[in-house]
Amino acid sequence: MWSKGEINGYKYEVKHYGEGSHYGIDGGKVSKLAIYKDGKWVYNYDRGLDFDKLDGAGKAAYVEILN
Repeated sequence: MWSKGEINGYKYEVKHYGEGSHYGIDGGKVSKLAIYKDGKWVYNYDRGLDFDKLDGAGKAAYVEILN
């Protein structure tokens, strides 16, 4: 299932499942996650980490998304 949203100015798109997978972030339910700030990608995970440019506030949004 795909979901979109915004947390503290960080927009995100996430593909998640009901059960964890070895493709998921830390073996979890999220297999794809893109986070944007001011129209620029700051984080991308597509069955593996592509890049992570998150600052402190971005990391807080990331944790909230995974929860």
